[in-house]
Amino acid sequence: MRVLLCPDKFAGTLPAPEVAAAVADGWRSVAQGDDLLIRPLADGGPGFVQVLAEALGGRRMPVSTVDPLGRPVTGEILLTTDGTAYLESAQACGLHLLSATERDPKTTTSYGLGLLVTAAVESGARTVVIGLGGSGTNDAGAGMLAALGVTPLDAGGAALPYGGAALAAVDAVDGVPRLRGVRLVAATDVDNPLLGLHGASNVFGPQKGADRADVLLLDAALERFAEVLQRDLIGCPAGLGTLPGGGAAGGIGAALLALGGGCESGIGLVTRATRLDAALDTADLVITGEGSFDHQSLRGKVVAGVAGAARDRGVPCVVVAGQVSTGRREAASAGVTDAYSLVEHFGGESGGGLDAALSRPAEGLRELGARLARQWSR
Repeated sequence: MRVLLCPDKFAGTLPAPEVAAAVADGWRSVAQGDDLLIRPLADGGPGFVQVLAEALGGRRMPVSTVDPLGRPVTGEILLTTDGTAYLESAQACGLHLLSATERDPKTTTSYGLGLLVTAAVESGARTVVIGLGGSGTNDAGAGMLAALGVTPLDAGGAALPYGGAALAAVDAVDGVPRLRGVRLVAATDVDNPLLGLHGASNVFGPQKGADRADVLLLDAALERFAEVLQRDLIGCPAGLGTLPGGGAAGGIGAALLALGGGCESGIGLVTRATRLDAALDTADLVITGEGSFDHQSLRGKVVAGVAGAARDRGVPCVVVAGQVSTGRREAASAGVTDAYSLVEHFGGESGGGLDAALSRPAEGLRELGARLARQWSR
């Protein structure tokens, strides 16, 4: 039997390659003769660079940068032989870099991402692909722009403090982006615009610590910033606040569009790099997964893309997840044959299943892999 293992990361616990390896170990303990194809996946969020490095090869270059509060962290850039550099915003702007009490999108900044982009440009790359997702910022990429040489100013000509809230006072931007003609690509499967009810502040702000008053303040601040960018930044497209993808990663998508960049599907890019379509064509069973299989999973995320592709080929698709809250009917309509939860495997929340799923995910995935082999292997 040919089994394709193509999970996303389990956020906060295991990267995608380790998820796939754990399930594979469990499967092999029961059905050694089966052919396991391992293709870890990512969209644009955490794990994007690691998955692409395994698929494409190339050189991984460490880069000193800063987190959303300006503290030193180390990111990395993947440099491939075709002159493309890949990086991910979460390494500098990630929500996982902040404790629960530090999450405040009014003050967090994307400046560290600008340092990563600068390093990619200085490395000689001709194209820079930036994976967007998992951010703890809501500053419309203002910090990133400042690191690239485009400084937001107040009415007195002083540089604004970092963070989304300060953009309410933006009066101009000064400087020219130091990009050396590099082509920018935002890798994201989020099509939300920068502004409005479906924009960055309203949809994603609460996940990053914003209350209702914060959301209103941030949306107004980002609207002002978009107006200034359209007026002062050469090449910035009209209607910046309404362009699809502009709301990705707290509005970093909009900043990349303002710099003349384009948007590309993150999962589509990874699918091509890992040659997932060819693997799907020969699979008898597909196993995918992520940390939480919920209503958002079926809206442009890895699981939705994999399940839909499997359904189109008439191949059963099984989801393994830390938690499962998606209804069976909704999951089935997306192409999911069955779903397995680590929390339930460890006895449910009332039996300590959640704690076990968070502390012993690899163990649980190996046991689920063995269970799946007993149920599905020929």
